[in-house]
Amino acid sequence: MQVAADSQLESDIGQLLADISDAQAEMLQVLGSKRELLMKFDGEGLAQLAPREEQLVEKLQSCLTRRKELLARANEGGLPNGSLKELAGRLPGSARNPLTEKVKRASSQARILQHNSITNWVLVQRTLIHLSQMLEIIATGGQSKPTYEKGASHGSSGALVDQAA
Repeated sequence: MQVAADSQLESDIGQLLADISDAQAEMLQVLGSKRELLMKFDGEGLAQLAPREEQLVEKLQSCLTRRKELLARANEGGLPNGSLKELAGRLPGSARNPLTEKVKRASSQARILQHNSITNWVLVQRTLIHLSQMLEIIATGGQSKPTYEKGASHGSSGALVDQAA
């Protein structure tokens, strides 16, 4: 009975890791496409990419739920339940090595996804700073306003917006 349960657990872990790997590969493609669209300032393309990104997030969320269920089953069976890496390392010999290798690959791929996400975030932040600076130039007419000034302020109108200035 225990052998069948271990075999089913091995199979379920293997399937989960395969699904995680597929979702990670797809997400890596999406993040690459997103970075290209961000560099091109293609808002329409970003909007079209959003549903695919949401589907992948849901897929990864489903994998997370399945992971929690597998670890709960492992706990019930007296196996390690802290992580998939720990669990895969304690399975019987024939399944241990392939699953451990898949866990390592998924973990490595997760780090690559994090780096790509951070790269896209930095790109967005730099774009926002640039746009903010452009708006400030438009609003002040290109004239920097002194921080401290005696008397009435002058020359601080938006010359690009209001030609009366």
